[in-house]
Amino acid sequence: MLSFDNRFRRELPGDGETRNQVREVYGAWRMAHGAAWSAVLPTPVAAPGLLAHSPEMAAALGLPEGWERKPEWAEVLAGNAILPGMEPYASCYGGHQFGHWAGQLGDGRAISLGEVVAKDGQRWELQLKGAGRTPYSRRGDGRAVLRSCLREFLCSEAMHHLGVPTTRALSLVSTGETVWRDMFYDGNPAPEPGAIVCRVAPSFIRFGHFELPAARQDRVLLQRLVDFTIARYFPELTTAADPLAAWFLAVCERTGRLLARWMQVGFVHGVMNTDNMSILGLTIDYGPYGWLEDYDPGWTPNTTDAAGRRYCFARQPEVARWNLERLADALVGLRPGGDLAELLPAYDAAYADEMTRLFAGKFGFVAWQDGDAALVADALTLLHRAELDMTEFFRQLAWVDAGSDPLAYLEWAAYRPRSWRDCRAGWLAWLERYVQRLQQDGLPPEQRRARMNAHNPRYVLRNYLAQQAIDAAEAGDTGPILALQEVLRRPYEEQPGKAAFAAKRPEWARHRAGCSMLSCSS
Repeated sequence: MLSFDNRFRRELPGDGETRNQVREVYGAWRMAHGAAWSAVLPTPVAAPGLLAHSPEMAAALGLPEGWERKPEWAEVLAGNAILPGMEPYASCYGGHQFGHWAGQLGDGRAISLGEVVAKDGQRWELQLKGAGRTPYSRRGDGRAVLRSCLREFLCSEAMHHLGVPTTRALSLVSTGETVWRDMFYDGNPAPEPGAIVCRVAPSFIRFGHFELPAARQDRVLLQRLVDFTIARYFPELTTAADPLAAWFLAVCERTGRLLARWMQVGFVHGVMNTDNMSILGLTIDYGPYGWLEDYDPGWTPNTTDAAGRRYCFARQPEVARWNLERLADALVGLRPGGDLAELLPAYDAAYADEMTRLFAGKFGFVAWQDGDAALVADALTLLHRAELDMTEFFRQLAWVDAGSDPLAYLEWAAYRPRSWRDCRAGWLAWLERYVQRLQQDGLPPEQRRARMNAHNPRYVLRNYLAQQAIDAAEAGDTGPILALQEVLRRPYEEQPGKAAFAAKRPEWARHRAGCSMLSCSS
């Protein structure tokens, strides 16, 4: 049996209103301080069925062997049954969305079941996405569709195995119900199969949890949230001379390292609103995400962001810093005489340090040197002009010294022959500089290739692969989910017989919905 210790709900003030009614949540009878959470039970579904699960996450939680074969667990993970010790709630937060203050947001379709304490002492919060309406659902129904839940389930686990800090996913459950969604926001809603994904993380606290009480001038709740967060997740900082500053500094550094990891593997989050930024430096809330295929710094997977491209690949580090500025704004009232924004250079330093370390590995350098920035920048410019696949390019780059024609390796990464031909001369000049740089390190080719392959994944969750799994699942076939999940467990290794999972995006997927850009509809 799982052991629960629900500190977030126990130690922070809750909502005095017990009805599950959409509203502005201020706290018990609009007291001097507001509420951090509202008690709410999941809404039962018709016919829950377990479609997929993460064995690694189940083991970390301490679930019994063979649990996935027992129907009662599908009931729990669909919200139909509540285990002893679970105290479900939805949390209250606000946020800046696309650069504008959006006011109260909160868990509109996510319900936390409770906080599991594993045998090793690690705490894990279980959260169901798609489990029904909450006081924060606004105009939504609190449900989620299979396509979005499947994408979140696969991506959470894929990112973990890539080495990117992330929330995890325990399970993907079908509900036996349909959900109406207007996928393209064009006035044509359609029924889709419903699903629920069980997210898992040490905490789902976001920047927005602090922004909302600050916006409401609720200093009492804001201070309690800060004290709780530091004591629970940063206990080593409780004795610091200035715990608030030390904590903000730690958040800046974690966020910087996270963004460098995204850039390393070519990941684009798609919706970097402040309510989607984890206080622990985790990737959180997988919506219209994607991996760069043909390298395009301006690419965003989010149709809502198609015009402004605020959250495109190249702008992600800049946006993360902007979000940290908003967090600093929210906390300024708790630190008289000192603006936390003065600590933001810690983000810049952490991001730069991690990027140089990671990109030295991507290019096969022993360590970053003066002059490497120009060499890397020129390679990325050529990648864009030649329309080369980012993931494929870096795997092939490891072999450029293995033959007399190094361009033969890189050509495998090209999407458009004409663009490739136009850049051949530029690539030849760059490769000459690159080989000279490698010779400075003097690494044996085999050792360099191993180093590069440890930094450059062979397999990533390409959108067209996820869409193929969605199509199959909607037709009742979960085989592609399990096959894709298995490959993504070892993303940096060559896996015999799995070349199809590493293939570049096929031409049919270039503009197909779900394979190129996606909406926030789920």
